[in-house]
Parts: sequence; structure tokens; C-alpha cells
Amino acid sequence: MRAPQGDARLLAGFWLGVLGVTCFAITVPATRLATGSADDPQLSPLFVTVGRAAMAGVLSALFLLLTRSPWPTRRQVALLLMAVSGNVVGYPLMLGLALRSVTATHAAVITALLPLTTAVAAAVILGQRARPAFWACAIAGSALVVAFASLRAGVGNGFGMTAADGLLLGAVIMASVSYVFGARLTPELGAERVICWMCVLALPATLPAAIWLWPDTQAQPIRAASWAGLIYTGLVSMWAGFFAWYRGLDWGGALRVSQTQLLQPFVSMLFAWPLLGERLDAVSIGFALAVVATVFLSRRLARPAVAR
Repeated sequence: MRAPQGDARLLAGFWLGVLGVTCFAITVPATRLATGSADDPQLSPLFVTVGRAAMAGVLSALFLLLTRSPWPTRRQVALLLMAVSGNVVGYPLMLGLALRSVTATHAAVITALLPLTTAVAAAVILGQRARPAFWACAIAGSALVVAFASLRAGVGNGFGMTAADGLLLGAVIMASVSYVFGARLTPELGAERVICWMCVLALPATLPAAIWLWPDTQAQPIRAASWAGLIYTGLVSMWAGFFAWYRGLDWGGALRVSQTQLLQPFVSMLFAWPLLGERLDAVSIGFALAVVATVFLSRRLARPAVAR
């Protein structure tokens, strides 16, 4: 299949970006579906973490073999392992643990910071300079998330956050740092191969761990919906979604297509309703809009001035 050209290529890239963001947004309710809640636990967060990575690792190995992809160098392996620590282990594990205690709608508001924290990680790790106004937006967005978590925790004064909120913030930071290390390798390995090599490098650990942690369904029956949530996170969130996302960035342009990430928290909330029965509330929507506004403003301020 030949790639489209001109305006058709830009349009296809945009919609592939929307598809990728939608795939990632459903990750939050799908993970909650897989792990269950503290009152009604299903699959353990650790099993969900290694299980989804193992599924993606097997598919990635087949993809790399079929495409005859060369082995990465030692330097590339080191950077890939840094990305593995966050995207394959840190983010899904912290997210799964947090979703045992909070709703998917709540998590969607906290994780709305992800584009902003990724930009901060790029500025710190890659040494990219940013305007003072950008850092002001980063502080404002973080303050909004803390205020939302405090309100949900029922704290009238001060900054009160639950352990689940701390896990969600940790997940966002881990994912952001991993995205930066993965981005450094994308020009060298190609976008699709970055995620594939990440999953393959983790496979010697994740596959045995998934087998070892396989739940005893006779002692505790697991609902079919929970298995479906696990399969989604492994096949789509951890693997296929990246193909659509990276291809969209390539065809549509990173600057244009990356703006579709602003839709992610709202798509997560939207799918939490039919999948989990969570109703949208004005407070969550209001705070999500405010956080997304700071992300949008920070991106506008982060653009370099163009000489006329």
C-alpha cells in the first residue's frame, strides 16, 4: 500500500493521530476493567503489567523477524532500557495500582498532565530551552491537578492527596521520561521499531513473570470483561496503538498531530461510562478543561519565534 501524498497525506496523518490517541485514552478504563476495584478485585496490577507487556513482546518479536530488522547497538539498547523502565513497567504498574482506589474519570484528569510533563522532561533531559511563560504553565497545570486531588480527597485546607494520586503522578512522570528516551531513538531505529524493541528487550522477564503470576481462577473466578481489558491493554495500548500514533506523526507532522493529545482525558471519561458505568461530573470535566488549557497554552508558548 502506497503512502498518500500532499493534502491527503496530512489528512490521513491527522486521523491516524486521533486513532492513536483514542487507543491510548481507552487504556485507563480498560486497565480499571482488568484490575477491578479494592472492593471487587480482579486481576492483580502486577499481572496486568507483565501480561500486557508479554503479549506485546511476542507480537513485536514476530514483527521484527518479518521485517528483518537489524539488532540495536549497545548505546541504543541502553536508551531502550531506560524507556522500558517507564513505558513497559513503571507507567502500567502505577496506573493499575492507582485504579484499584480511584475511578477512571479521576485518573483521566491526573493523566491529562502527560503532554506537559513530557515537554518538561524533554527540556530537562535533552537540555531544550523553554521560555519562562512555559514553566509558569507547567506550575499552573500541576497546581490544578493537586487542587483536584485535594478536592476529591475531601480536604478543605492545604494540599491533601491520596496514595493513589501519588501513584498517578508517578506514572505520568515515568511515562514522560520514557517518551523522551524513545524519541531520541526514533530517527535512528524508526518509530515502530522503538516500541517493538522495547517490548522484546523486556520479554525475557515479562513472559516468565506472566506465567508465574497467572491467577488461580478456581480459587477466585475472573470475569470475562477483566480478561478483555487485559487483552486490550496488551494488543492495543502497548502495541498497535503506537503504530497508528507514530505513523500519524510521520505523515501529518509532529507539531500538528500532537495537538490531538488534548482530546485524551475526555475520550477516557467518555469510554469510562459504557465500560465501567461511571457518570461524567461537572467537577472532573471542569478541571480537565483547565488542565488541557494550560497544556495548549504551554505548547503555543514553547514554539520558537519564526523570523518573517
